[in-house]
Amino acid sequence: MGNTSAHPDDPHYITRSGWLRAAVLGANDGIVSVSSLIVGVAAADPNPRAVLIAGVAGLAAGAMSMAAGEYVSVSSQSDTERADIEREKIALAEMPEEEFEELVALYEQRGLSNATAKAVARELTEKDALSAHVRDELGLSEVHAANPLQAALASGATFSVAAAIPVLAAYLVPASAIIPTVLTVTVLALVILGAMGAKAGAAPLLPAVFRVVGWGIFAMAVTAGVGWLFGVSV
Repeated sequence: MGNTSAHPDDPHYITRSGWLRAAVLGANDGIVSVSSLIVGVAAADPNPRAVLIAGVAGLAAGAMSMAAGEYVSVSSQSDTERADIEREKIALAEMPEEEFEELVALYEQRGLSNATAKAVARELTEKDALSAHVRDELGLSEVHAANPLQAALASGATFSVAAAIPVLAAYLVPASAIIPTVLTVTVLALVILGAMGAKAGAAPLLPAVFRVVGWGIFAMAVTAGVGWLFGVSV
């Protein structure tokens, strides 16, 4: 049986949540962290070669760190999900009646009458008891299943692309213009990132843009403050 939808021209975007979260996180971190690094280095030593080396090193290290971090963290989530599913398998084998009543109670909590809840629980149990419990008791589904490799690739790739923006901006301008140029380009890149993230997830545009830009500027301001404390005026 093919997939059907009551509104095929207006699809849901929740299936994108796994990779979209990792992609936006990677891109945001790439822009903000590498821009902050370039600005800090340029303030201390505006030599274009030093700035370029710092930017490229930050891009490479950050991309690997983001990819590895996403893979490890999402793998931990995936391990937890698999462990819970295995416990459900054991419970269904050892206590099928108790598990059936648990499913009935879940459906009653969601507004079904006892008779309807039992009928639904019975039919779903007869078809695939484990899937019913995984979906309705644990709240897991194929849509939300953790995918470590997908998250790692999305985060590492978007970090690299986003981090290349301030690096390229710093490379193309004179040493005296590195700081204002990088700051300007960074803010513009954050605006674009927020808009693209909202578009990909079919979310409201302005809140997404303000969130990404606001937190990005805050992060750079904190970095500038740390530099100022150590005697580097950013």
